[in-house]
Amino acid sequence: MVNVAVRKGLLGTEKKFQLSYRERAKPSYQISELDSPLTQNLAGMLNFVGDLQSTNEEVKGLLMAKIKTLNFECAVLCSPLVRTMLTGFIEQVIQQLDAIVFAQAKVIIGKSKVQQFLDKNLDLILDLNGKCGIDDLSVHINSQYFDAPPENANEAQLARKVGSEKILKAHEVKVNVQLPVIVAEDEVKLRAPHEVAERVTVLAITTSVAFGGLSGEGALNYLAQYKLQEALTPRERAFLQNPTEELKSQETWKCEGIWTLMWALGVVDELSFPDTLANLNDIPVEQYPIGENKNPRDFIESMTTLRDKSEVLNTNDLYYRMHWACVDARIARQAMKAVHPGVVYERHYALNWLINYRNQPWDEVTCDT
Repeated sequence: MVNVAVRKGLLGTEKKFQLSYRERAKPSYQISELDSPLTQNLAGMLNFVGDLQSTNEEVKGLLMAKIKTLNFECAVLCSPLVRTMLTGFIEQVIQQLDAIVFAQAKVIIGKSKVQQFLDKNLDLILDLNGKCGIDDLSVHINSQYFDAPPENANEAQLARKVGSEKILKAHEVKVNVQLPVIVAEDEVKLRAPHEVAERVTVLAITTSVAFGGLSGEGALNYLAQYKLQEALTPRERAFLQNPTEELKSQETWKCEGIWTLMWALGVVDELSFPDTLANLNDIPVEQYPIGENKNPRDFIESMTTLRDKSEVLNTNDLYYRMHWACVDARIARQAMKAVHPGVVYERHYALNWLINYRNQPWDEVTCDT
């Protein structure tokens, strides 16, 4: 920590400046252990962001992913006059480091009247009120921390990559041959069938509220009746307690998660190419987890198997590469005509949860590209 105080003349105004710095005990792209004060702070920040409602859930997810990649932290405190003098310098440092800023309310560089996160361009990522001012946030990970060297990839991983690229080319979706292989099959443990069925059931209930079939209070009572309250995530519980129109609109997208997980359970025969929205009406009423005079526990207990792990990973690999193409098109401000980006994102999200990607719970799933 550095402290500087300067006063011009005996009665002059004192100019104060304080700079503190701390870093991780071991550089990483994730928070796997709380081995330093910084990782403890980052873990707290991650939970803090996770509890925020957002007008753009995808950008919120990218912010959470970026927080996990932070390896050092600088805090600057200074008097107003010094702050004005240093603003230009601070902006240059932020830009060069591809940093994010957690700023207090009404600071010079701020974009909100409340606490806020800013990107390297000092544009608003997310504030405490959930307001988001950008459409994308770059998350860069040094390959030495993340990508398995190609020479260590097995034949199945390489074949999966090639197979996905072939499908994308056939549908005229841009291919990035530099993207690495995904995790090997022997390193993956899929979620248990009953856990997947329970997740589908909760999603069916929250989307029913989103579409007006149930009230938030009615959904909470329904969950309590069948002892499913513990299956709710914190964000889902907050939604049911206050289902605003904006949140309802966001929750309707979870139909794609239902469709994807029902495919994993074998209820849906084909996931289908993501160029159109899934139609849950195509799922037979008798095979849907909720409905009139139905006990959702019957559905959960009846789901005892999942699709083969290799098939799930093939699909996850495809959506990983497809999602990259969607992000690339958005950054380039190009229309994505071959697939529906929203459908791709939601299915990739569900698939990452299904394969236990980074052991992330449902609310914290990231879709890295």
